[in-house]
Amino acid sequence: MSVDLSVTSDDPAVVAPIRAALAQVLDPELGIDIVELGLVRVVLVTTGVVQVTMTTTSPACPLGETLVDEVVARVRAVPGVVEVDVALEWEPPWGPDDMSEAARVALGWVS
Repeated sequence: MSVDLSVTSDDPAVVAPIRAALAQVLDPELGIDIVELGLVRVVLVTTGVVQVTMTTTSPACPLGETLVDEVVARVRAVPGVVEVDVALEWEPPWGPDDMSEAARVALGWVS
C-alpha cells in the first residue's frame, strides 16, 4: 500500500505532476522515494507557488539539505510551478509507521 500524499492546490492540473515529481526524489541512503518513506507531510499550491513541508528520518540526518535541494529542483520543473518553498520539521518525529508497506518490505521491516 502506498502512502496517501495529499496535495492541496488551486490548480488541479499540477497535482499529479507534483506528486510524480516528489516520487522521483530518492533518499540516497535507502534508495526509496521520499513519498513512500512518508517524509512528505503537506503540499500546498497557490497560484504556482508550492509549499512543501517534510521531515527526515531523524533531526540529525546529514542529507536533509540535499533532499530539500532535490525537491526544489524536481517540483520547480513541473509546468505551472513558479516557486517552491520547502520547510523541514521534526515534530512529530518520523517513525517506521509513516512508511508505506512497500517501503517497509523493501527495508525488511515487515515480519
